[in-house]
Amino acid sequence: MLFHSSLRKELARSFGATLVVLATVVMTMMLIRTLGQASRGAVNPSDVMMVMGYTVLGHLPTILALSLFVAIVGTLSRMYRDSEMVIWFASGRGLASFLGPLFRFAWPVLLVIALLALVGWPWSNQQVQDMRDHYEKRGDVERIAPGQFQESANGTRVFFVDKQSTDSKSGNNVFIAALERGQEAVTSAQSARIEIIGQDRFVLLSQGQRMEQLLADGSVKLSDFSEYGTRVASNVLTESDSGPTKALSTLKLLREPTPINQGELSWRLGLALAGFNFVVLALAVSVVNPRAGRTGSLVFALFAFIVYYNFINLGQNWVSNGSIPMAKFMLLLHGGAAFVGLLLLVQRHYNWSWRQWLRVRGHRRQAEERAAP
Repeated sequence: MLFHSSLRKELARSFGATLVVLATVVMTMMLIRTLGQASRGAVNPSDVMMVMGYTVLGHLPTILALSLFVAIVGTLSRMYRDSEMVIWFASGRGLASFLGPLFRFAWPVLLVIALLALVGWPWSNQQVQDMRDHYEKRGDVERIAPGQFQESANGTRVFFVDKQSTDSKSGNNVFIAALERGQEAVTSAQSARIEIIGQDRFVLLSQGQRMEQLLADGSVKLSDFSEYGTRVASNVLTESDSGPTKALSTLKLLREPTPINQGELSWRLGLALAGFNFVVLALAVSVVNPRAGRTGSLVFALFAFIVYYNFINLGQNWVSNGSIPMAKFMLLLHGGAAFVGLLLLVQRHYNWSWRQWLRVRGHRRQAEERAAP
């Protein structure tokens, strides 16, 4: 009982501290990235915090897996350095006996990783995609603020509205400068309103003037109008708009087993399986010589995590391209990682070594030669 409780308490402290540090780093990186997207017009500035929150939620499975891996390696390395492992080994506890308390501590984290990878990841991506679509596919008049010049979505128009109505569907003293179909046009009107005709959005200008200049010959055409309409958007949001694969639900990926969907599914399932393998690998690679320090073990552990995680991402591309079947890839990568981790754990549990094996075999060969007539 003391063995299990003391180990779980230290793991909890180490896991909590590591999770806070990694989450803070990721949140800072995502905030900088989201602010950059907002400055380029890809994200609504008022939705920066929401986009950042959904993005961090989508990356939370990776953060939890890395936090769990680092916590186990750091805790066991500290126990080796302070000779606590020697005490446990002397009391009859082998290295394999640590699997029980480690999985008792890790199973809630592994369950959360699986749920976030299978459910939270597509949901957060869908929310971010919806906010981006609503911001990018709004009308050009909706983009502008009263008293400010604003460029349109495609960069071919510049709008100015002196005063808008409360519903943002109409405005007064409107100015539009456009460059399209080989001509430069400047239009001004006393008022304007937005109307949707079919799948297109139109701005209807009232009581204004328009100047058109052909870029080819420089000819100018002036005209007055009582009402003039111009299309400003043809991508009105519809329910049939399809999002990226990462925003599709796991159930839909299973129902539509295309190569791209299977690649995304292999990534989500891979995070859940990798969490299990990380517990075994952390126990196997955390063996430290107290005289040599624990830096080498921690560096090797982080290197193993990076290699494993990169193979998960590479496997997603391989499965999406049809280079390898999903089942074969999952078996080779995750099954191979589990086999290597268990083999390394057994080797260190029984303290096997190649030198000892070769020495014993050499002694047997010499004994057989001496016994031979």
